[in-house]
Amino acid sequence: MHRDELTGVILAGGEGRRMGGADKGLQLLDGRPLVHWVLDRLRPQVGRVVISANRNLGRYREFGCPVLSDTLAGFAGPLAGLQAAMAEAGTPFLLVAPCDSPGMPGDLGIRLFEALETARADLAVPRAEGRVHRAFCLVRRELLPRLDAFLADGGRKLGLWHESLNTVEVDFDDRAGAFANINSLADLEQLAWAPR
Repeated sequence: MHRDELTGVILAGGEGRRMGGADKGLQLLDGRPLVHWVLDRLRPQVGRVVISANRNLGRYREFGCPVLSDTLAGFAGPLAGLQAAMAEAGTPFLLVAPCDSPGMPGDLGIRLFEALETARADLAVPRAEGRVHRAFCLVRRELLPRLDAFLADGGRKLGLWHESLNTVEVDFDDRAGAFANINSLADLEQLAWAPR
């Protein structure tokens, strides 16, 4: 796999309900927005990065990446952000990560890709210590028509869409802490470390 075959997607389009309505990706960790931490981890793994956002678009553009908004109205969830990215991507694969996991693995893309190809799967997701981290995935762009149909039928849940595909789960027990995410302002305030 060459990194130019991958478009990185950072999902930052949510309402931030558990953050009191704050735009999660723009909250600061050690003086830098969360989305910046994820961008630093994702950029070396892919040919280009796009950010899925539905608010503060000008702020997100300052990170030097295209910013895509959902075509579905009403904060339809991460699949709507993925749909917009798949429609725009010019690469056969998309590597997806949420904006609230600043320590995401630097080898996420290659490990998911190897498993995807070995299993001849549609989509690969990491699993660590028994938990599947569905907001992270490597997906084939050719699945866009199937995602369009799923969303048109009212589907919104990541897990249900993954179950409709040939999905392979990839063991990341050696990097379980890398998938820690920040769900609230309290989580952010309590975080006593910064990913290195």
